[in-house]
Amino acid sequence: MTLKKISFNVNATEHNARTGTIVTRRGDIKTPAFMPVGTQATVKATFIDDIVETGSDIILSNTYHLMIRPGVDRIIDAGGLHEFMNCKLPILTDSGGFQVMSLSKLAKIDFEKGAIFNSHIDGKKFILSPEESIRIQKGLNSDILMVLDECPKNTNDKKLIEKSLQLSTYWARRSKDAFGSNPHKALFGIIQGGLFDDLRMESLKQLEKIDFDGYAVGGLAVGEEQSEMFKVLDGITKFMPKNKPRYLMGVGTPSDILGAVKRGIDMFDCVMPSRSGRTGLAFTWQGRLNIRNAKYQRDNSPLDTNCSKFSLNKYSKNYINHLFNTNEILASMLLTLHNINFYQELMQSIRENIKKGTFSEFHDQYINIL
Repeated sequence: MTLKKISFNVNATEHNARTGTIVTRRGDIKTPAFMPVGTQATVKATFIDDIVETGSDIILSNTYHLMIRPGVDRIIDAGGLHEFMNCKLPILTDSGGFQVMSLSKLAKIDFEKGAIFNSHIDGKKFILSPEESIRIQKGLNSDILMVLDECPKNTNDKKLIEKSLQLSTYWARRSKDAFGSNPHKALFGIIQGGLFDDLRMESLKQLEKIDFDGYAVGGLAVGEEQSEMFKVLDGITKFMPKNKPRYLMGVGTPSDILGAVKRGIDMFDCVMPSRSGRTGLAFTWQGRLNIRNAKYQRDNSPLDTNCSKFSLNKYSKNYINHLFNTNEILASMLLTLHNINFYQELMQSIRENIKKGTFSEFHDQYINIL
C-alpha cells in the first residue's frame, strides 16, 4: 500500500476564517478541526469507535503521561500507539513540555539538557530534552509531532517571557534536527511570546526560518481573559503562513473556538468536553446546563432532541440527573459522549458556514449563547 504524504489545502475562506483538509496516511482531517484529548491513550469514559462516530478526524495524546505510564517501550512492543489503543484515526502527540511545568513541582529547566523533573506519580527522575521528546513521539508513531517548548505561566514580566522564548526557539531547532525528514509525518513549531505582540512576531519569524509543517500558538488558555487571547490572535494569525495548518493549543470553550476560527485558526484541542462530561456539565445549542441541578429531576426531555447518534436522545435529563446523583459510571459515559458529539456538530456547522459564506452571521448568533 502506498502511504499518502502529509499535506494541507485551504478549500474556502470567509474573511480570516477558513476551511481546509489535512491529508495524512491514516485519513483526511477536515478543518477547522477539534481534537478530543486522549491523554493516556484513551479519551476518558468513551470507546474509540464512538469517538470516530462523532465525526472526529483526529485525537491528541500526551507524551509526558505516556512516557511515565506505561512507558514508550511497551507501546513500541505493541506496534505503536494506534495499535496499542486500537485507534485508526490520525494522532497528534504534544511534546510533554506543558505537563512538565504544570504537574511537576520539582521541575528544573536546563538550556542544554532540557526539562529535569520528577514524576508526579512516583517521584522518579526524568530528563526530557528536545531530542528525547522527539524520540518518544517517534516511538509512539504519531502522525503529527510537536516540538518541545517551555510554556511559561501567565505573566506580564516581559523579560521572563523573552528569556523563555529564546529557550523555546533553541529547543525548536533541536527538535527539527532530531525529527529529520519524513513525508508521512508532520512536525509543528510552537509560537510563544505571552501577551506581547512583538515577542509573538519574533517567535514566528524564528520558527519560519527553521521551517515547520504547521504552526501552533502556545502559551494561551493559561489564565488570561478571552479578550486577551483574541488580541494575541488578531496580532499574529494574519502573519502565519497561509499554506500550513494553524493550531491553537489547549483551547477551549465553544465561544473560544468560534472567536479563534474567526481569526484564522484551523485546529483545536481541549479536555473541556470530556472533563465537563464527567462532572455533570453539558454543552448544548441552547448553552450550558448543569445536569446535577435539582430542576432537572422532573425534566423528562432529552439533552438534545435532534441528536440521533448513539440513541443519546433516549435518555432524559431526569434520568441522567439520577445517574450523577448516584455516582453511576454511565453518567460520565453518556455526558462525555454527548459533549464530544456536540463539539463535532459545532465544527461541522462552522465548516459548512465558511463554505457558504455565512460564518460571520453564525458566529454572531452563537458567540454569546455558547
